[in-house]
Amino acid sequence: MHKRFLLSSALAALLAVALGAFAAHGLRGRLDEHMMDVFQTGVRYHFFHALGLGLIALLAKHYPDSKKLCWAGWLMLAGMVVFSGSLYLLSLSGLTWLGMITPLGGLAFMAAWLLLAVFAYRDAA
Repeated sequence: MHKRFLLSSALAALLAVALGAFAAHGLRGRLDEHMMDVFQTGVRYHFFHALGLGLIALLAKHYPDSKKLCWAGWLMLAGMVVFSGSLYLLSLSGLTWLGMITPLGGLAFMAAWLLLAVFAYRDAA
């Protein structure tokens, strides 16, 4: 599982950097300031949680049987797709109903970090 999470972490970070560059160079002047901020918020959370997934991957190498780390990794990935993905789509499409989906991704992020904290408290050596 750790290799899958490490690969996903690296690819997610790569995508976050690419999307940040796309916003800075390709979207400037095409999106209003508010929608640019929405897109950049997606990039920021995307990148931080890609790094969080990398942390989970490194821990999972040493604790390969941890269900908490496994769930935390999948929730981190889901959060990136739902939270950041909905913000990207919202800013590019203007479909405001996508804003109702974004908090579900935030909940996935929070659940992932909580599981990581519980793992650290109960299971880490």
